[in-house]
Amino acid sequence: MRLTLPGPLRRRRRPRRPTGWQVLVPVVALAAGLLVATTAHTARGTDLRSAGRTDVADLIRKAEAQGAEQDNQVKQLQQQVEAATNQLGRSDAGIAAIKAKSAPLQLPGGLVAVRGPGLHVVLDDSHENITDPNVDPNTLLVHQSDMQAAVNALWAGGAEAMQIMGQRVIATSAVRCVGNTLLLNGKVYSPPFDIEAIGPQPDMRDALNASINLGQYRKDARSYGLKYEVDDQKSITVPAYSAPIGLNFATLGG
Repeated sequence: MRLTLPGPLRRRRRPRRPTGWQVLVPVVALAAGLLVATTAHTARGTDLRSAGRTDVADLIRKAEAQGAEQDNQVKQLQQQVEAATNQLGRSDAGIAAIKAKSAPLQLPGGLVAVRGPGLHVVLDDSHENITDPNVDPNTLLVHQSDMQAAVNALWAGGAEAMQIMGQRVIATSAVRCVGNTLLLNGKVYSPPFDIEAIGPQPDMRDALNASINLGQYRKDARSYGLKYEVDDQKSITVPAYSAPIGLNFATLGG
């Protein structure tokens, strides 16, 4: 027998309104399903996070290898052009005259390897654990302006020839930094940065000490552990400049 409760005691159950979670869960599930389907379609059986696609270091190494190969090709072509010019100069008076006129410019142009006494300058990032939140992290790195200040001071001190990281620096060389790396003649170098200059040691050292632009770096080196070393060298060998020489813009000085 079924019992029926009196009217006042019987309550009709109202339908529940869906809560936020009840509405959100199907939406999330649908989005997840779409994401899985899209990923499967995009990957087509391959690894989306494969090293070949995301390893930036590999891309850099490949680019450097290609650059080195092209540099070798340029050097070979330069040697062929020089050999052909020398051979032609034996029979062509005009070519011989041009070669004789350009010969004295080879040394000041940086196209001849030189050796002599000079200075060895080293700049490096700080390797100390600086925990002071008031210290700007950029203060702990060697910047392009620091390298340029050191190079300009050495030239001002009478440097006759200079190399950075083993590469000859000439009047058209540009010192550029990308992040905390040095870009020179198409090659990338990481700190510490070596600069070697042939010339009068006392004068170049005085020019470094007098450089206003290098003064802040020396101060940060003492405070935060950046490396700044200047050593006398009895004999430095600076190779000839081997990269292509070209001017994009030039004016006649007056």
